[in-house]
Amino acid sequence: MSLDKIKTSLRIKNNSEEMNTEITDLIEACKADLLLSGVKRIPDTDPLIQQAIKLYCKANFGLDNKDSDRYKLSYESLKQSLALCGDYNVE
Repeated sequence: MSLDKIKTSLRIKNNSEEMNTEITDLIEACKADLLLSGVKRIPDTDPLIQQAIKLYCKANFGLDNKDSDRYKLSYESLKQSLALCGDYNVE
C-alpha cells in the first residue's frame, strides 16, 4: 500500500517527514494487527487489504477525529472477515 494512496484517503497534502513517518507507522501497525488476528496473506495490491489499511489509518490518525469509532468498527469487521477467509488465513 503506497503512502500516497493513504495520504489521499486521509485528505492530506502535507509532505513533511514527520507526517510521512506517522502514516507509514500506521500502515505497518495495521499489517502487524492483521497478522496477530490470523490474516497470513497481506498483499499490498489486494483491494480488501488496501481497504483495511485505509480504515485503520482513518481510525487512528489525528487526535481530533470525530469519526474514529465508526472507522474502527468498520476495520474490525473487515479484519474478522479476512481472518476467517481461507484466501487470507493460509500462507
